[in-house]
Amino acid sequence: MAIIDWYSRLVLHWQLSDDMEIGFVLDSSRKALKVSSPEIMNSDQGSHFTSPKFTQIFLDAGSKISMDHRGRAYDNIFIERLRRTIKYEDIYPKAYETPKEARIGIHNYIKFYNHERLHSRLKYRTPEEVYRDR
Repeated sequence: MAIIDWYSRLVLHWQLSDDMEIGFVLDSSRKALKVSSPEIMNSDQGSHFTSPKFTQIFLDAGSKISMDHRGRAYDNIFIERLRRTIKYEDIYPKAYETPKEARIGIHNYIKFYNHERLHSRLKYRTPEEVYRDR
């Protein structure tokens, strides 16, 4: 699960899990909110994201809730693009053999993504630079 800032593309929090149980989703959300409270929390309509427990965490933080339309991945294009980038630039080339290996490797990749990887849509700046300078 990843939570990103849409404006800067900064990954605020990410975490791997063998499942997407509600406890995991709530824990990840709370950790992301320690970094930043979004003006709008956008997600798909998965049962964990539509649950009152999940939405209340963000409402309590002052966020508005926005849900994608069913079957429309492009409504959440930035998170879909992040997933694609991680798969093609990190996971597929490295072919991690264990979950532990994957966690360490993806952690390192996200540090690179946030602090070193230049984005053409961000005028060839890093997500961290854009997030910090707004």
